Amino acid sequence: MAKFRDEMLTISEVIEEIGVPRATFNRWRQLRKGPKSIKLPNGAVRIRRSELDRWIEPMEEAA
Repeated sequence: MAKFRDEMLTISEVIEEIGVPRATFNRWRQLRKGPKSIKLPNGAVRIRRSELDRWIEPMEEAA
């Protein structure tokens, strides 16, 4: 049985998917209102697919 691997998304992929400007997403990250992110040793930032889905879920329920 293959172990499940959570997809790691770039910030560009996330902002394209949720449809917000990069500046807005960066502000959310600064204010800790965005999805949890991971900073890799090379400085790149990634967001797990599961974390993005978890972050979006309450917004769907409120809509």
